[in-house]
Amino acid sequence: MKRNILLLVVIALMAFGSKTFAQAKQAESAPITIESYYKTKWGYADEFIALWKKNHYPLLKKLLEKGDILSIKAETPIIHSSEDSRWDFKVILTFKNEHLALDYSIVDPFKKQLFPDQESYKKAEQHRFELIIAHWDVLVEAVVLN
Repeated sequence: MKRNILLLVVIALMAFGSKTFAQAKQAESAPITIESYYKTKWGYADEFIALWKKNHYPLLKKLLEKGDILSIKAETPIIHSSEDSRWDFKVILTFKNEHLALDYSIVDPFKKQLFPDQESYKKAEQHRFELIIAHWDVLVEAVVLN
């Protein structure tokens, strides 16, 4: 009797484990969307966006060409909100899978190619980050309505 119960427990664990593994594999290969919000110092949003377009967008376009990113979208608010919920720039990236979305080094091979003057690039990026008051990323998923 104990042997049968033990066998059932082992079979249940194996079934659960393989299901969990299959779900993890499916999630790893599914596209993932990240919204990145930037709140800049007052009056510096345009400068931040110009630096983002000059220094970061070309790297993202390379990832789009390569197929690691499926889409790139950027937005700014039309009207102001309260200071605590204010943001100045939002970038929506859809990555091919979770692994690519969370691997911040995937742009590294393109940095020297696109920006041979690494010293100037690093200074410009440093300044871009100095303009940020807050930054946050939100992983989002579509909600099926019908």
